[in-house]
Amino acid sequence: MIIDYSELYKTLEEFQLDGWLKLLPEQLADRFDENKNGNLPRWRKVLQQLPEISPSSIDFNSAAVCIGNADDCTIETRRQLEHMLRQLHPWRKGPFNLFGIHIDTEWRSDLKWNRLKEHISPLKGRVVLDVGCGSGYHLWRMLGEGAREVIGVDPSLLFTLQFYTLHHYTGAVPAHLLPLTLEQLPDRLQCFDSVFSMGVLYHRRSPIDHLLKLGECLRPGGELILETLVVEGGPNEVLVPGDRYAKMRNVWFIPSPEQLVIWLSRCGYSDIRIVDVTRTSIEEQHGTDWMTFESLPDFLDPENSALTVEGYPAPTRAIVIASK
Repeated sequence: MIIDYSELYKTLEEFQLDGWLKLLPEQLADRFDENKNGNLPRWRKVLQQLPEISPSSIDFNSAAVCIGNADDCTIETRRQLEHMLRQLHPWRKGPFNLFGIHIDTEWRSDLKWNRLKEHISPLKGRVVLDVGCGSGYHLWRMLGEGAREVIGVDPSLLFTLQFYTLHHYTGAVPAHLLPLTLEQLPDRLQCFDSVFSMGVLYHRRSPIDHLLKLGECLRPGGELILETLVVEGGPNEVLVPGDRYAKMRNVWFIPSPEQLVIWLSRCGYSDIRIVDVTRTSIEEQHGTDWMTFESLPDFLDPENSALTVEGYPAPTRAIVIASK
């Protein structure tokens, strides 16, 4: 196994999640099978050869999650570390600052965090699940808010390796990332105080099933924090794109905020609140030398930034909070 999940297994045992504990090792062994992903040996080598550096400070509450500073290692060691980090390209969610190396990610995920953090229940002492967490930027921010335990799921092995590259330098903190989808978690877990699903719903062929599964992960009285693409309009307004939306193939349903509230209500949620609706800006999503592929500027109509290249409304995202 590339990554040691023994601390997570202890946590699942503590929470009496025997069904999940029985299922998980076999799932992880399958996901980390190098015969099924040709990039995995190269990414694994990066994790195994990271230089040993002790961070003088760690700040999970800064916009760029900060681990150590430039004075904690030599210039040569820092160059070696940066070379290895760049082998894990592309870096999409962040930003991070690792021993003075600024990882300028495609997404300024701190801006999303700033939009939601004042509206959610305080995370201090809570057990949190982040679905579709990418490389885990928000997991670190949740720890910074005092969460007791944070678990992220995202099917990307690259994002998992990026997360554990940072985790290598944080020491034993209660944060874990599983290269799995929400659907691979056991049914009716009912163990999380807060469940986040950000940037996932519109990728699901069945958004209702996604909302129901999220609810099964929450304990009674738990809180869902949902962030997703929306379109303007009233009840029953839903955009169903053609082949692509903003050059993305796997976008299925984009509801209006009011329709999203209806979906949540039908799925058994209560106290449903739309706390933010914001059009995605080029400041928040753009290409960098840590993510050199196409990004938001390439997805918009060059003559009218209010539209995607396909002629749909440009990406606008809503944050909705609900109780289960």
